[in-house]
Amino acid sequence: MRFCSVFLVFGLAAAMGVSHAADLPPRESYQRPADIPSPPDNPLTIEKAALGKTLFFDPRLSRDGSMSCATCHNPGMRWSDGRILPLRADGVEHARRTPTVLNSAWLNALMWDGRAASLEAQAVLPITTAHEMNFEMPLLLDRLKDIAGYRTLFTQAFGDAGMTHKRVTQALASFQRTLVSKPAPFDRWVAGEENAISEHAKRGFALFEGKARCVACHSSWRFTDDSFHDIGLPSLDPGRGAKVPQVVIMQHAFKTPSLRDLPGNGPFMHDGSMNSLEEVVKHYEQGGIQRASRSAEMKQFELSEAERGYLIDFIRTLDGGPLDVTPPQLPE
Repeated sequence: MRFCSVFLVFGLAAAMGVSHAADLPPRESYQRPADIPSPPDNPLTIEKAALGKTLFFDPRLSRDGSMSCATCHNPGMRWSDGRILPLRADGVEHARRTPTVLNSAWLNALMWDGRAASLEAQAVLPITTAHEMNFEMPLLLDRLKDIAGYRTLFTQAFGDAGMTHKRVTQALASFQRTLVSKPAPFDRWVAGEENAISEHAKRGFALFEGKARCVACHSSWRFTDDSFHDIGLPSLDPGRGAKVPQVVIMQHAFKTPSLRDLPGNGPFMHDGSMNSLEEVVKHYEQGGIQRASRSAEMKQFELSEAERGYLIDFIRTLDGGPLDVTPPQLPE
């Protein structure tokens, strides 16, 4: 059965009280997509996503049977893990906070440094990484073949019970593509429901697009430009620069995270170094560490305490609430 999930399409209504309305991004930039995209060689189906969901929550995908994908991408933690550094990352050089997998169907470069070009490519990395699930794919496939329930699920998803590296990653990627943020108060507001957000949040939106210039990097309906920036954090981690060492502006650069469905109290940033949105906003006001690779978008500005509160009020309107995802019964 072909999977098709149609979401409400929201247009950008006139922003009340915003003096620079003529300079607002076009209506299309805030429209939610009508469908979930998937690659031609891995079309999204209900059966494939169901298999992927089961695999995602199954700790038997790890060598010792103690860790599943959901251990670090926990639905109760906005599909991250709420930790400063990931579980088992102690002592690992350049450890980074676990990013959310929400809205990852629209990504074409995954991980903080963009080293995975697709969800399918990303799916295998935590399984085979030594300090994460620490398993070899051939051994994992042997384990799955011994579980009768998986033979049924693979048959439903692919037409036969064959279990391959490719099929495992396709199923995991398919499930992750279904993890899409719910419509948030902001979406209802731009669709014309004036009371969906507060007057303070509306002022925060004006600051977001105006004096604070957040929209320079946090754009589109997902509030990210899907690019990489050095925002001047005091970190020695080269980030994207390790992949393209010849490109100066990619040194210490990390993927712009989405502002949708942020955790209530952090941690924030790639290294989990900040625990409140107020701390994050103040960092951007100050501009971060000055160095050759620092993004040109990192320009100092000053907000009053009230304005800082308005901006945070706006960011909170991008929270659509937890997804209604119930962990599956694992096959025997």
